[in-house]
Formats: sequence, structure tokens, C-alpha cells
Amino acid sequence: MAATTAVSAWEALFRAQVSVMRDLAAEFPKALSLNEYDVLFNLSRAPERRCRLRDLTQQVLLSQPSISRLVDRLAHRGLVTKEPDETDGRGTLVALTSEGYDLYRTVALEHSRSIERRVGRALNATELAELQRLAIKLRSH
Repeated sequence: MAATTAVSAWEALFRAQVSVMRDLAAEFPKALSLNEYDVLFNLSRAPERRCRLRDLTQQVLLSQPSISRLVDRLAHRGLVTKEPDETDGRGTLVALTSEGYDLYRTVALEHSRSIERRVGRALNATELAELQRLAIKLRSH
């Protein structure tokens, strides 16, 4: 019984996530791709808005070669910088530039409005808090 319930819960969660992501992707600002936004989002949360490429790779849902190419494209656009990690000669630090942070904030504001329309209107405040609690519990388990 528990296995069947777990599978049903997973299917419902997965299908809800796919549905919500499709809607959010359709409304996502054209200035950045979702993956580019994810990189800038993670850098914006990092101390001094910079982190090791290896640590960034663990946060973003892309393979290491893909994230390296994406970071190169963002650097070419002036949204991030790349520099050697002085504490590890093999490592690379990626830092969010002022231009990158400004673009991130602009896109984040528009994206948050889409999230509010799609998620915030579907659930009340109690349900949103419960969804957040359960998602955090699932992620950390």
C-alpha cells in the first residue's frame, strides 16, 4: 500500500511540475534562457555573487560540459566573469557582473509575476507553506 501511495504521489508531483514548468517557460522573458537564468540565480545567492564552477555545476541541472559552455556564453555577453581559483589552480571562479545582476533582477521580477499567476493563484497561503515544507523535506531526505 505505501509503495502504491508513494508512486501515485510522485506521479502527481511530477505531472504538476511538468505542467507548471511548461506554462512558466512559455511566459519566460526572452532576455535569458531558463538555464542561463538558473546560473545567474545561483550566483546571485552565492557569497559575493561568485562561486567555483564545480559548486555551480552541483546547483544547476546540467552536465559539467554543458554548464562550462553556458558560462562561456554568459561571460561573452558580459553577464559573468571567469577567473582562476587562487586556492586551487585547477578550479575556476565564476562571478556575476553588475550587468548580469541587473539583468537577473529584471528577469526575476517578471518571472516571479508568472509564478504568482500560475502557482500563487492555484494555492492559498496555507497550501503554499505546506508545499514549500514538503518540497524542502523531499529535497533534504
